Amino acid sequence: MVKKTEIHAQQQSLPGKEGLMQPPAEFIRPGYRGSGKLEGKIALVTGADSGIGRSAAIHFAREGADVAIMYLSEDEDARETQRLIEAEGRRCLSIAGDIRDAAFCRSALQQVVDTFGGLNILVNNAGTQQVCTDLTELDDDQWEQTFATNIHGMFYLTKAALPYLGEDDSIINTASVNAYIGPDFLVDYTATKGAIISFTRSLSNQVVARGIRVNAVAPGPVWTPLQPATLGAHDPQMLEDFGSDTPMGRAAQPSELGPCYVFLASLDASFISGQTLHPNGGMIVNG
Repeated sequence: MVKKTEIHAQQQSLPGKEGLMQPPAEFIRPGYRGSGKLEGKIALVTGADSGIGRSAAIHFAREGADVAIMYLSEDEDARETQRLIEAEGRRCLSIAGDIRDAAFCRSALQQVVDTFGGLNILVNNAGTQQVCTDLTELDDDQWEQTFATNIHGMFYLTKAALPYLGEDDSIINTASVNAYIGPDFLVDYTATKGAIISFTRSLSNQVVARGIRVNAVAPGPVWTPLQPATLGAHDPQMLEDFGSDTPMGRAAQPSELGPCYVFLASLDASFISGQTLHPNGGMIVNG
């Protein structure tokens, strides 16, 4: 059984940094062996400077893919992700910018194609959240910016990527268990994650005849910089024993999420589209 990581009260400011997290996160298990599942593939992962995105990017590299990573402004974390990808013997392209900007998304996608010659896997993972316990106090701008980051950016990048994707290629969207359980302190974030589930299902129906698979991953609590930079920033005690309310009694490490993305990106998932994986510590969501 995986040993529980003890997490205690702490806080950061957005967007959060891996180097300030206590304890540090794990991104790929020491015993994970690649088997060429993504050999020769080209992947683009947003929010890949840290957390789930970094884990997906490293796993893709170990499975043989070249990886482009997108991130907002966390240069130090992004350099470390690039180092880890290149340590796997794969090429990496780092692109900094704001996915709320449609023009930036189009430019970034073009950079990937120009650098690597194409695209096979798009992981829409970047996201943000802010705690608000009373809808009447939820700032209009916060509502709009949460949607702009979590769903509008996904739309912009996917729209730009689709002309380059073809048979056996894959789009993977990061949703959240919160879309199913509805926490009362993250209404705007939860609404965007519900939108991602619907976007995933509808887009799958639109493109599956072209051989493009579209799926989602809906994680439960995962130890990433977003947690101390949002929950912890609101109240450090929200992170005391973080994840203990799951049936498994703990939060996940990013290393436990990366293989989900490998599965959906590879031909192991060749008959799966429009679906959602639920690595959430045993929470039953029937979704």
